Amino acid sequence: MKRLYLFTLFVLTGCTVGPDYERPAIDLPAQYPIKTVEGDAAVAAEWWTLYRDPTLEDLVAATRANNADIRIAAAQVEEAEALLRQARAALFPEITGGLQRSRTRVSALTAPPPIGGFPLVRPDTRLFASTNFELDFWGRLGRAGEAARAGLLGSRYAKEVVTLTLGSLTAQTYFGLRSLDAQLAVLEQTIRTRRESVELARARLDAGLASELDLYQAQAALSDALVQRRDTERSRALLEHELGQLTGRPDLKLAAGDLFTLPVPPTPPVGLPSTLLERRPDIRAAEQTMIAANAQIGIARAAMFPAISLTGLVGAQSAAFSDLLASGSSIWSLGFALALPIFDAGRREALVEQTEARRRQALASYQRSIESAFREVSDALVNLEQTGASEADLREQLQAARNVLQLSSERYEAGYSPYLEVLDAQRTANEAELAFVRNRQARLAFSVDLMKALGGGWRAE
Repeated sequence: MKRLYLFTLFVLTGCTVGPDYERPAIDLPAQYPIKTVEGDAAVAAEWWTLYRDPTLEDLVAATRANNADIRIAAAQVEEAEALLRQARAALFPEITGGLQRSRTRVSALTAPPPIGGFPLVRPDTRLFASTNFELDFWGRLGRAGEAARAGLLGSRYAKEVVTLTLGSLTAQTYFGLRSLDAQLAVLEQTIRTRRESVELARARLDAGLASELDLYQAQAALSDALVQRRDTERSRALLEHELGQLTGRPDLKLAAGDLFTLPVPPTPPVGLPSTLLERRPDIRAAEQTMIAANAQIGIARAAMFPAISLTGLVGAQSAAFSDLLASGSSIWSLGFALALPIFDAGRREALVEQTEARRRQALASYQRSIESAFREVSDALVNLEQTGASEADLREQLQAARNVLQLSSERYEAGYSPYLEVLDAQRTANEAELAFVRNRQARLAFSVDLMKALGGGWRAE
């Protein structure tokens, strides 16, 4: 009895062909090559809350709940779950039930003729349950389940990629909108200053202290600022529309806000380990693609071996429907089938070679995703470090430009300087104001790049 049990177990399990998956080793530096970055050792997964802006938190929550791309990714996960259930169900017998009722007339002129006494019209009724079960002797179905499971995990990680990407895009678009709010405030001040310059130039012209050239230059400078404001308002409206699409709120309207109330979140500590890359969902999805490709090799190799299947039928048969359950009406059958490929002109070998080539492609894609991720983190750290260092320089530049504008205006009013110096000071001050605003926006955007590059926050361990 024990030997029969072991033999049955061996037949049912068989031997799985094809290579078992092993994660490949990718050579990367142990730490990122950044030495001047300082900060806290952990950032929560809900990284957008670090900016302490209720509007931003509401927008990211709306994106995660309403965005159509995220809903598509969620439906793809559900599809992958159903495919996995289908693959696992193939390991079990499929039982089919049926009821057949027929009436058949045989010819009276056949040779030999029908036996006398038997009617030419013969009714037949069958009630049965049948099965056709393939024994997974070579592990083909098991490998198919392994590939389906990898596909499911890959689709889940792909959904995380979409969610992280759209959340990051929402935050960066919001920062861009707030930057345009700050730029509009700068331009409003510039327009007021240049309108005052126009009035001053006109008054000096009327008093005979200046030429028409000063007035025309002042009017041209004012017109330039007005055009800048119109372009900035147009850009803000476009970003507002983009946020409406991302959040699933096409009629979204946002009041103006202050860019400089948004804090720059903490950066990683010195010596951040590159093993944090394993948290990235795109890398984990690439690995699952590699696992699925590895399982496909086993499926292709199993097709080169004999296919073993069992068939069975049990039921009842009678001429009259009322006799189906009568004594002696039972029928049954058991069958065994073995299908062995003999000649296919190398088709199955070609399929194996195809799957092996796909695994090599998946390995290369996995390696490329890791290398790209390492570069993205390093780039984000450099960008964040440099924009942070530039902020102090830009603040000094801005203060100097404001001082130059004030002194040149005073000298022009006193008649010591030409208006050209005022125009140059106004242009320099306006550019310095806008550069300071844009640098803060870039710093915030690069902090989001870092969050995204590290898979959405990080932990000290």
